[in-house]
Amino acid sequence: MTVERRMRVRNHHQSDTVLAAPVLSSASAYPFDAAPFGWLWHAQQWHSARPSVLRRRAVVLALGVIWLAPGVNENPTTSSPSESVEEHEAHAVENPGDPEDADVTGKIAIEREAVERHGGRIVFTRDVTFSSSSLMNRYFDIYDPPLRDYLQKVRESGGAERLLKLIDKIQDMHVVLVGDTIIDEYQYVTALGKASKENIVATLFKNGEQFAGGVIAAANHVASFCKSVEIVTTLGGKDYPEEFIRAHVRPNVTLTPIRIQGRPTTRKLRYVELGYLHKLFEVYTMDDTPLDEAERKEIDRITSERVRGGDVVIVTDFGHGMIAPSTIDALIANSKFLAINAQSNSGNHGYNLITKYPRADYICIDAPEARLAATDKFSDIASVIETSLHGKIDCDNMIITHGSFGCYPFSSKTGVARVPAFTKTVVDTVGAGDAFLTITAPLVAAGGNIEDVAFIGNAAGAIKVGIVGHRNSVEKAPLVKFVTALLK
Repeated sequence: MTVERRMRVRNHHQSDTVLAAPVLSSASAYPFDAAPFGWLWHAQQWHSARPSVLRRRAVVLALGVIWLAPGVNENPTTSSPSESVEEHEAHAVENPGDPEDADVTGKIAIEREAVERHGGRIVFTRDVTFSSSSLMNRYFDIYDPPLRDYLQKVRESGGAERLLKLIDKIQDMHVVLVGDTIIDEYQYVTALGKASKENIVATLFKNGEQFAGGVIAAANHVASFCKSVEIVTTLGGKDYPEEFIRAHVRPNVTLTPIRIQGRPTTRKLRYVELGYLHKLFEVYTMDDTPLDEAERKEIDRITSERVRGGDVVIVTDFGHGMIAPSTIDALIANSKFLAINAQSNSGNHGYNLITKYPRADYICIDAPEARLAATDKFSDIASVIETSLHGKIDCDNMIITHGSFGCYPFSSKTGVARVPAFTKTVVDTVGAGDAFLTITAPLVAAGGNIEDVAFIGNAAGAIKVGIVGHRNSVEKAPLVKFVTALLK
């Protein structure tokens, strides 16, 4: 990096500078006899220093700066420190090509405006770069050998550029999601011990969280990638006000709720051990009995109307009563591109199979759900996909997720492949499959190669399993950064 090191610095909290040192152009220039640099040879000065102090010292040693502002920036961009700098002769950043075009965060433009407002300028150099991600990927054993070999194969095929272009292709799409709303509630507890007169573990309540889950959480994931999103869903009669649901959706997500009187909004209450986030047990509140004819016709009518305007229609079928055979017919008849997940869970196990959908453009389910649908417990998963599932459903694109084993993308043109998982660190698996489905469905609709789509889906899943419940959604900028880091 080329840096012009001359600056006049003004800080609002402290008038004098932290360090004043000559440019380190030769060995004789190192000021080992200068009082401000006593920390160089006193071990205690290093051991007792705060992390922020250590970072400033690293800058001094690496770049030989003359002036180092005393503050440490705690903000995500440099725009705030720029407000404290009275005059910049140059602010140099290393980045090939057009940095603002390649900036996935959109922060470079903000930083440029802040610097130029104070009479400074940003200079983007074209020096040789040494990416820490690239060095770690290639020379440290941070990945298992099969994953390392797979990533190298994707790098050599120009995968990074291809994947990022594919992600950008879906940014103008309108996506419609149809499915059950679920209120996911976590009650955090600590264990007290066995109850004295019962064979149960007593716990102590600490605190709790409520999340808008199901189709609501799924829509929030894809909202960061596409222009607009609409949700068609059912809610209980009076239990959760619409304002509660709307407060949990992103700004570009619109809600089309259908109230079902006399029924609750599906709620899943999980008691979670606070230390390691282990789930102890779960309580369902729901009514999944068939709706009366008038309510069913209203759901089918609204669904038909809303999905016609979608570039992509994504069905998150949790099997809790919203989607009936007549709804499936309406979805198939009115969708330009239909992507489906039919989930098997504790409330519907064995009664909500993907085979109830005769046709789809894209299917994404997990391996146990695939085996249930294929009625095949023991065969190789590739055989289950290619022979059984593809024979039962008219669908040319499928991805079967398989936890720590990664996922198995299938296309009728290329057959079955395997993409390894990108993380072993799992905090919470709730909603990971929905994130995978909703982010990958528009990519398939955009014509993406199914293995490329699976790569991006695995990256999305790896991010989601690091999030507790639905505290946050998978967003475009972190996903792009993750994909880029994997392939450096």
